[in-house]
Amino acid sequence: MKRHTPQEKKSIISEHIGGTPISVLAEKYHVSPSTLYLWTKEYKPESADAGYSVKELKDLRRKTERQAEIIEILQTVNCCVNSPLKTKLSELSKLYGRYNNHVLCDALKVDRGTFLNHIKRSKGDEAWYIKRREELCPMIKAAFEEYNQIFGARKIAAILRQRGEKVSDKLVSSIMHEMNLVCIRTSSKSEYIKDKRRQNILKQQFSAESPNSVWTSDVTFFKFKDRFYYICTVIDLFSRKVIAYSISKANNTRLTLSALKKAIVARPTKGDLIYHSDNGTNYTSKSFEKCLLVNKIKHSYSRTQTPHDNAVSESFFSSMKREELYRRKISSEQQLFTIIEEYIEFYNTKRPHATLNYKTPDEFEKEYHNK
Repeated sequence: MKRHTPQEKKSIISEHIGGTPISVLAEKYHVSPSTLYLWTKEYKPESADAGYSVKELKDLRRKTERQAEIIEILQTVNCCVNSPLKTKLSELSKLYGRYNNHVLCDALKVDRGTFLNHIKRSKGDEAWYIKRREELCPMIKAAFEEYNQIFGARKIAAILRQRGEKVSDKLVSSIMHEMNLVCIRTSSKSEYIKDKRRQNILKQQFSAESPNSVWTSDVTFFKFKDRFYYICTVIDLFSRKVIAYSISKANNTRLTLSALKKAIVARPTKGDLIYHSDNGTNYTSKSFEKCLLVNKIKHSYSRTQTPHDNAVSESFFSSMKREELYRRKISSEQQLFTIIEEYIEFYNTKRPHATLNYKTPDEFEKEYHNK
């Protein structure tokens, strides 16, 4: 089949505008009617006097926007096109993630491969890169939640740009992947099918006859100095005792798996154990499910958007924040870790629990074992 040039396409569409039917043009030029209708949208002049097709106007807009970005970059950097390569790479690094990489490299005439290699070598050590990602994390999460988790990286990036942030789609995608923010449009159908297989064994029956029969787990976050710290706990439902926990700067499978493995070490399982959690990907990943399977632990899942299905874990996090984290003036990351550790120790050994007849979790378990 013959490939038509833009000029030929424009000429054919001009015949249609002049009155020749699409069916006649299709037979004359051996082109399908659907293709001709598509060409009509692209090459038909936007107005009688414009002289430009819709496609040509779009191309002109893109070129104008690109030139405007190049001018903006040149006005921002402290060097010029003739500066040494090292200087240009250093200056462009400061704008990485704020503009498209092609535009950045074109502005200062730098080979894109050279620039990307420089970024790959330096971003692990550069404070500007780490700081920029830390600044964007809460913005991206807020926008993601604001639009009900239905937007992917491209739309979230567009929203941030509308709000005055210079970000690229690729950087937003990288941060969303790191924060485990997955657009529900891409996974809603598969998750719907999976949810049919994921049973809520617990069904809000928040009591157990003995230790090590039901564990519940959840993740919360605490913001300190513009950085999010994620805390995962494993609680024995019998005594409400926190038997394991982990803290991380990323909410991912590594965090939840670490807490699970600590719990298994602290309390070796003998089978007939139920592990209840939500449906997050950090609890449904292959590596997490494999660990449960190897240790013969049954997985119970909360229903989607039903936090009350895991009320025990939610209640613990609420108590920890109101009784300790929100009222303390925390000055360092290490102090935050120490405060969390000390509160969990206090919660297990000294804090009476109404559900346990005002005994502490440790006292309640000791009483059970003595019987």
